[in-house]
Amino acid sequence: MFTLQPSRFGSLRKTATLTARTLLLRGYATTQDISTLLLVEHKDNTVAPSTLNALTAATKLGGTVSALVAGGNPDPIASTISKLSGVSKVFVAKDNLYEHGLPELYAPLLAAAQKKFNFTHLVASHSAFGKNILPRVAALLDVAPISDVIEIESPDTFFRPIYAGNAIAKVKSNDHIKIITVRGTAFPPISSSQGEVTIEAAPDAEKSVLTTWVSEELQKSDRPELGSATKVVSGGRALKSRENFDKLVYGLADALGAAVGGSRAAVDSNYCDNALQVGQTGKVVAPELYLAVGISGAIQHIAGMKDSKVIAAINSDPEAPIFQISDFGLVTDLFTAVPELIEKLKKSK
Repeated sequence: MFTLQPSRFGSLRKTATLTARTLLLRGYATTQDISTLLLVEHKDNTVAPSTLNALTAATKLGGTVSALVAGGNPDPIASTISKLSGVSKVFVAKDNLYEHGLPELYAPLLAAAQKKFNFTHLVASHSAFGKNILPRVAALLDVAPISDVIEIESPDTFFRPIYAGNAIAKVKSNDHIKIITVRGTAFPPISSSQGEVTIEAAPDAEKSVLTTWVSEELQKSDRPELGSATKVVSGGRALKSRENFDKLVYGLADALGAAVGGSRAAVDSNYCDNALQVGQTGKVVAPELYLAVGISGAIQHIAGMKDSKVIAAINSDPEAPIFQISDFGLVTDLFTAVPELIEKLKKSK
């Protein structure tokens, strides 16, 4: 802060004042200046639940929120999104090349939309889909992405976990475009609806021919989806074999009507598929009930489930770290306790 004499520096002071005002107006965006583009994740004509959480986060930024839907037949999804509260416009990119979510195709599409409509924020869920695409968009736009956001303080200030959730970092971005992925479990899903808003075509974008879709192999299951289930039963290394995992964890999950998860140790031991891994390097879940069977509670696993409403654990080791965050704990042999629990749950139905 400085002061100038009016007689000698009057014109200079006027110039300095005008410059300061100009910088002030450029440095702080108003709510009217903020515009957000939400990347919609969908599959089999169903919107991914995590997109509804990301929409809640997008509305907290202020300003307007537009949504981008891409795919071979995006119209039904676009119609659904257009009726969600908080969405002001929906852009549709219709091309079979977008059907499988290849990041090499999606990234140029988002970058083109941002450049044409000058969005200040690009938002997606911190799912495998969002994590695969938004960093590429950030590289194309030459800005730094902000990942796994759990709280929004202002349009340029965010909170995200670091060190496997043992610390929370407050991040302020000075980039003119903010590109963020948000943790779905940290924001409630949008539940209210509105009248349908405008749906229009997304801008054309370069379509890379360097990557082509070959095939995918999916495991069909009638059980709840792990990322959005209200109850989850997870198994760990203590189950000792895939057969025991299938019999005890799946059996208990079926009795409870729960989704199935596993620790990294269980996945590495081939007790279960890596799509079921819960933890820092797997899926982050926050169900109403999380039941850990034979899981010791390594830091990276706890980072993926500590936000669960009720945590229960079965472990023979009373010093297991999982008991430090559990609401209920049973110190016993899981090979005795779990079959008894399954039998009692079946009788109670």
